[in-house]
This record gives sequence, structure tokens and C-alpha cells, in this order.
Amino acid sequence: MSAEATNPEAHPEARPELRRRGRTRLDLRRLGRAALLGPTSRDRLPDAIGHVAEAHRAHHPDADLSVLRRAYLLAETSHRGQMRKSGEPYITHPLAVTLILAELGAETTTLTASLLHDTVEDTDVTLDQVGEEFGDEVRFIVDGVTKVEKIDYGAAAEPETFRKMLVATGNDVRVMSIKLADRLHNMRTLGVMRPEKQARIAKVTRDVLIPLAERLGVQALKTELEDLVFAILHPEEYERTRALIAAHAGERDPLPAIADSVRTVLRDAGIAAEVQVRPRHFVSVHRIALKRGELRGSDFGRILVLVGENADCYAVLGEMHTCFTPVVSEFKDFVATPKFNLYQSLHTAVATPDGHVAEVIVRTRQMHRVAEAGVVALGNPYATAPAAAAAAAGAPAAADPYEERVDPTRPGWLSRLLDWQQSAPDPDTFWSVLRAELAQDREITVFRADGGTLGLPAGASCIDAAYAQHGEAAHGCIGARVNGRLTSLSSPLSDGDTVQLLLAQDASSGPAAEWLDHARTPAARIAISSWLDAHPDRAMATTSAARAPLSVVGARGGGANAVADLPNAPVRLAGCCTPVPPDAVAGFVVRGGAVTVHRVHCAAVAQMRAVGRTSVAVHWRATADCRVTLLAESFGRPHLLADLTEAIAREGVEVVSATVEPPVEQRVRHSYTLQLPDAAGLPALMRAMRNVPGVYDVSRA
Repeated sequence: MSAEATNPEAHPEARPELRRRGRTRLDLRRLGRAALLGPTSRDRLPDAIGHVAEAHRAHHPDADLSVLRRAYLLAETSHRGQMRKSGEPYITHPLAVTLILAELGAETTTLTASLLHDTVEDTDVTLDQVGEEFGDEVRFIVDGVTKVEKIDYGAAAEPETFRKMLVATGNDVRVMSIKLADRLHNMRTLGVMRPEKQARIAKVTRDVLIPLAERLGVQALKTELEDLVFAILHPEEYERTRALIAAHAGERDPLPAIADSVRTVLRDAGIAAEVQVRPRHFVSVHRIALKRGELRGSDFGRILVLVGENADCYAVLGEMHTCFTPVVSEFKDFVATPKFNLYQSLHTAVATPDGHVAEVIVRTRQMHRVAEAGVVALGNPYATAPAAAAAAAGAPAAADPYEERVDPTRPGWLSRLLDWQQSAPDPDTFWSVLRAELAQDREITVFRADGGTLGLPAGASCIDAAYAQHGEAAHGCIGARVNGRLTSLSSPLSDGDTVQLLLAQDASSGPAAEWLDHARTPAARIAISSWLDAHPDRAMATTSAARAPLSVVGARGGGANAVADLPNAPVRLAGCCTPVPPDAVAGFVVRGGAVTVHRVHCAAVAQMRAVGRTSVAVHWRATADCRVTLLAESFGRPHLLADLTEAIAREGVEVVSATVEPPVEQRVRHSYTLQLPDAAGLPALMRAMRNVPGVYDVSRA
């Protein structure tokens, strides 16, 4: 099954006059009659399942087909007498679903479960019978599929149904593989239903199942589902796209000639490669038309180059960019950095001398298999830990089929969904965050300070990283260092960043309501919302951004200890730079005859001199006391002001005045005017203030 060449017109169930290239697609009515007649011999597979066996052996030559025969016999016997709404015997449905998976390369256990996936729900067959006949693995998968079979019954039940579906999928992604193939066959035969029900099923498929197919990397199912949904929900756009493709079919296609040129180039370079022209499916053509307006002949397909090894991919790329003119903006390397759904390929585009631009995809044959079938192509990556231990000890293990599976290929996004779905307070919240999560089409990887990694959706912030790493303990996060630099929690992260998260020691710390504006992951948003709902008073306090700055003014003012060379002139220390001994200073006479003293590097000094003002010499008195204004920047937390003033008091310094600005993105700015008994103690004072937990910078005003 081609991931890029499929389209609604290629399905005989919808248009019997059309047939797929290569192996003839099954005639479901003929299979139905064969199913009613039953097997003709116990020594060979029934004719009705012969196509499944042929497709399965193409991918797994040594597969044991006897289990498929037994599964088919049980399914056919159980469903005998049941009919589909389209009029065919019901057995044609599990047969068609199984054939879809067999063509994708699913292993025998998946195909066995696929044949039986409706027996427990729709017939008298029990899970125990399935387990006794076919083993715990098949029983587990059939049970998982059975739990999500009511997905189409009523919009009100959808959120909770999808929650169950995710739980089942998380324990074994083969459950979702069968569900996707099941939905594809139902979509192919959707024409027998009422238009309103067609639209409802198509919308659910569009909103959840197609994104899940993308996440699982099953492009062959995803693209065909997209086309079928497109035809139902957007019939006018579909007809326009169909007309575009039909018009192109009557014109000369430049892609075969470009493919011949590519073959010649690679043959001359000694690179063994298979070059194909891959037609775009309907939705892909529609997107290109929206993006580019008028379509060119080369826009209706892409060139696919298949090679043997990873290194050959880059060798092909080098030859393509050497012998053709590359379109640099179209180059993407998904070999070195695979997508979140295991997809790997090199994407580029080249321009030919006659002005055509062709998109080229380069991948190995194994990459191609995974790109088409995703997790289905990985076979059976599951093994129960007790079974593995027992096998090592040489003893049989009574493995619990419902225990958590060890899955080395489970994508990070799926693990995250399984984590946060347990915390979602209600089905509506779950539904909204599920759709938001599935809408993400790219992942980033960031490194933790301890050397671990975090997988996050693109656009995630430090807040998301905090909850991904620390869970509910992230409520006390007060800041972060990204690549060694202090930054706010709202800062977005990029692929490859190193994140060190700073947590408050105070157990009463909690998130600010504004964190929700910067949280992208469901886990973070649900945790923050739950905490704010549980602490309404604290939530109101964190959102009180309109409050005035807190100011504290001391009882005495204190005089300046600078003397100007101007007899009887009063002297003031400038508030813009707050000079202290032994700063180099300059004075200027201002209105009223007073002399204002600035540090020589103060911007005001340059401005005074620029307008022709003459400076007055100033020197410091022998007394060591001085007044200075310091700015402290910190992460917000309870009792911070008290801790800072205590640190200042321990240094023997008097607070003349203090101003605390409202928090912004969990950061607080403090301004202190202080009277020091000795200017030499200023560096020690600033160090003491920096050592207060949560304070990350102290500077002169």
C-alpha cells in the first residue's frame, strides 16, 4: 500500500471500475460468499484468507500460517449469519482489516488479533477462550481493541472513550494499529450510511485518528484516511482537486524524464539505487495548490530514491546537488534527526535545465518500510519483564497479560499522554488538551543538568520542562538556567538546549496564574490549573499585577560625605548613579546653587559637558560612611523581602528606603537606598544580598 499514491478513487469498494496496480484488491462480496461456504479442506488455508497469507508471506517468508487458519475459522464461525450495513457477510470486515495490516508487514500475532478483533464484542466468544486458543499476547490485544470499539457511538462519550483508547494503546501500540486499519476499512465503505453520520465519523477521524496515525508513523493509513475524510467533509475542494489531477493526467509529466536523469547520474557514480516517481495523494495536491497557486507539472508527484545504507543517502544527496541545481530552502535532514514518529529521510528539491523543480526523497529500504508502516513495521517490540526473567532462569513464567509492557520504541509523546491523562480532572479537559497535543507536529529534545534528556513539543517553555522533570514539585520552580544563563520560566526552549531548573526550598511556593500563558504541554497546564483551583486566594494574589510597588522609608536621611571646591555650596549625591567612596566623581552646579555629584562615567556627566556645563572639583571627606542605592533582582517567593532586609541588617547597614516592584514572570525587582558606616563594606554587602536564596543579581543603581 503506497503512502503517497493512494486516493479515494483507488478503492474498488467506492468505485468498482478502478483497480490498484500490482496485486488485485480483494473483492469483498466474493470473499463474503466464500466465507459463508466455509473451508473446503482442513489441510490448507481457506480461499477467503489466501490473499492475507500471500501478503503476509511477502514480508515474513517463514511465518507459521496455521495460527491464521485457526483464527479465521473461529472468526468465520462466530460471525456466521451476521451482515454488515453494506450487505456483505460480516466476516469480510475482519478479513479486509487483516489484509491492510498484512500489506503493511504486521507480524503474525497482530494479524491473528485482527481477525478476532470483533469476536469478543459481537459474538459469544469470550476473552478466556481467545487466550486459551491463541495465547495471552493475542488475548491482550483483542481485549484492548474491544475496549475502544464503541468509539463511534455518541459525541458525549468520545472523550472518555479516547481516554480508554490511549490507555490500551500505551500498553500495546498494536491495539491502535488494528483500530486504524479498522477505521480505514469503515471509511472505505462509509457510503451506505446517512450523510450526517458520515460527517460525524469523518470529523472524529480527522481530529484524533489521523493525528494518531501520524504520531505512530503509519503514513500508508494516514494519507488514505486524509483523502477519504477530505472527500466527505470538503466535497467542493475535493472535486476541484480531482479535476486538477485529471487534467494533469492528459499532459506530459516531466517527472519520469527527471527520474531517468537521476538514474543515470547515480549509475555513473556507482551508487546502487532504485528510483521511483511517487504520485501525491489528493490532500497533498490540495495543500500544494493552496501554497503555490498555479501548479506545475512536477508538483503532482515526487521522486523517491531507495538505497541500501545510511551513508548511501548522503552520497546520493551529494550527487544530486552536484549535477542539478539544489533549492537550498527545501533541504531537510531527517536521517540525522528523525521525526518523533520514527520517520527518517533526506528531503531536497532540484531544478532542471528546462526550468522544472522536482522534490526528491532519499531513504534506505528499511527507512522506507518504517516511513510507510511506522510502528507496524517494527514487529513485536514487547516482552514482559517476568517472562524474560523466567526464560533466563529456564522456568516457565505466568505472565500477567495486563501488566505494563516494556516498549523500547514507545514514542515520548505517547508516554506523556499516558502520564497526563491520569491527571485530567474531567473528560472535557482531557478532550481539549488531547486535541492540542495531537496538533503538535514536531518535538524537541533538551538536556537536563544531570545529563538526562526531556522530549517536549516544539514551542515548549522552561515551565513545561519543569513539570516534565519534577512533576508537582515544579510548583516551587523559581527560575531556570538555559545553556548556563539565567532566564525566566516563560522562555521558549530550542532543540539541544541544556536546562537547569531552580526550585524553591519553601514548601508553600506555588505557580503563578500567568504560567498558563506560557505552558504548552497538557501535563503542565493541568497541574497548574489544579493548583490554582485548590488555592484560590493564592491565585488571586499572583494575578494582582495592578498593585502599587511596596515602599519602605527609613526614619533618617543622612548627609552626603562629598565636599565641592565651591565655598558654602550645598552638595547632593546624584540618585542616577549614587556615587560612594572611592568612586571618581565630578560635580555640576544646578538651580539654587547646589552641587550635584555624579560618577565620572555616569551618562548625565556626558550630557552636562555636551551642553557646555563646567564641572566642579569634588573630593570625599575623611569620614567613611556613605549612602548608596542597590538594585536586587530575584525570583519571587514568600518571605523574600524579610530575608533580604535581614541580610542587610547583619552587615550593620541601615535601610533608608526600599521599593519592591510587582512580580513580572515570577521575577521581582527590589531597590534599596542604604546608609553604610564604611564604604569599604559595600562589596561584602552585595555578596551577602546575592547569597539570599532566589536572588540572582545585585548591582549599583
